[in-house]
Formats: sequence, C-alpha cells, structure tokens
Amino acid sequence: MQKINSIRAFNAKKLEWRSAGASWAFVPTMGALHAGHASLIRTAATLCKEVVVSVFVNPTQFNNPDDFDKYPSTPEQDANIAREAGATLLLTPQASDLYGGPVAAPAVDYGPLTSLFEAADRPGHFDGVVAVVDKLFALVEPEIAVFGEKDLQQVAVVRRLAKERHPNVKIHCAPLVRDEGGLALSSRNVRLTARGRQQALALSQALKEVQAAHWAHRDLQEALVKARSWVREQEGVDLAYLDAVHTDSFQTHLDPAHNPLHLIIAAHLEGVRLIDNIALVPRSEPVIVP
Repeated sequence: MQKINSIRAFNAKKLEWRSAGASWAFVPTMGALHAGHASLIRTAATLCKEVVVSVFVNPTQFNNPDDFDKYPSTPEQDANIAREAGATLLLTPQASDLYGGPVAAPAVDYGPLTSLFEAADRPGHFDGVVAVVDKLFALVEPEIAVFGEKDLQQVAVVRRLAKERHPNVKIHCAPLVRDEGGLALSSRNVRLTARGRQQALALSQALKEVQAAHWAHRDLQEALVKARSWVREQEGVDLAYLDAVHTDSFQTHLDPAHNPLHLIIAAHLEGVRLIDNIALVPRSEPVIVP
C-alpha cells in the first residue's frame, strides 16, 4: 500500500492508473479505523482493482469544537487496518491543500436531509460533509465510493451531492457493522467505559423492539412512542431522537407499505454522541465482528 499526503503526487498517481486502464474505488474516512471501516475497504476491493482510502478529520463538519479536539487519532493503526483490508493507496491530505483556501463550508439546503435529525441537532454538520466530500470526489475521481450504512443520513446526503455534482461516481452503501453485543461500531466507541458500552445497547434494543412491533402489525407510531419512553428511562442515556424515516429523503410519517423506511436513533452517553439505525423491513443482514 502506497501512502500519499500530497495532492500533486496523487494527481500523478491518477495519471499512472489511467494510462494502465485501471479503475479505482474510494473509501473516505476520518481515521480511527476499526472493523467497520475494514469492512468498507474489503467491499471496495471487490469492486475495483485499486482502492483509495482517505484519512482526513474534516473540521467543517464539527459543530462542537470539543468533539473535534477529542476525535481519536490512530495513524499507525489506520495504516495497518487499511493495508490488511485491501487498500492500495492511503491518502492523507492537509486541510489547506484540500480546501485550497479558507477552510469553510457554504450552507446547503437539501430539504429534510439537511434540516432534520442529525442536521437539526448538529447545525452546519452536513454543510461540512457536503463541502469535504465534494472536494474529495473532485480530487480522487473514483468510479465507486463506498460508505457505511451506520451513517445513513450522511449516505443520503452524499447520494444527493453525487447526483447533482458528480454523476460519474456510483455510491455504494455497505451494511452496518455491529460488535457481538449488538452495538453499532463507531470511532467514538473508544471513549465509552465498559459500563457505557453496555448502556449503549439500549439504542439497538429500542430499534429492534419497534421493528418487531411493525412485523407484528402493531401501530408504528404507538411503538415509537413506547420505545422513546423506554429509552428515556435507561440510566445514562440522553435520547436525541427515535423515528421512522424515508431511507432516501428522511421525510417522516410515510406509508410503510409503499416506502423504503429505516428506524433511526441518536443519543448522548458519557459525553459521546451515538447513532444507530435499522431497516423497517430488513434488506440485508448486519455484519457482526468479534
């Protein structure tokens, strides 16, 4: 695996690949790689000969400076995980080079996608996501970009961005990855204590309860109200939201019989923000790692 931190050097690499007729997939990350990221990289390696993994902690998508400052940095681990999972190039650009000027993100309006849920709780977050992914897509010019289903709203935002500005980039959404206990893998999980990790299982448990109620043909909204109440009773868990949304638009209160819906949840626990989701009608099984 080659490591590149210069945009000039990466552009030269693209010319080399093009002259050889190679195609490449792209997995953008903010580092602190774990088994979930490795799953994305392995997926990308099945889709293209070359796999570019970027590690860039994007400052414009953090509405909380403290969250940015505490974001874990594990460069050696990142390189090892990327290499072992099948990456052929690790790209680590500098903010000044990638943004090419002021490190700022213009406001974006994609309707509910950039105004509800994560967008409402983290003002400016998706402005930063759109800004950095737009710049990364323009730089990397991949055939396929692989994102994880855990960040479901981000995937929907990126699909909208790609449709409007990068129509040649195919967006591949890989299944959410969980640990053996059922906790959705996240780089932020390292900040949880053992007790916190146990308490965090309330998120996935609530999602499964609502899903089971839907399967049993019980009223979806009543199931959501019941699950919200239960989560709020759990020690240490501060619920931000729990709802059912259209998978692509993030609109709410749609007919489950005629729309692809996901259940989504977010909560704060031990000062860490956690998110999770589950398809109302499963389309794929989650990946489980030890």
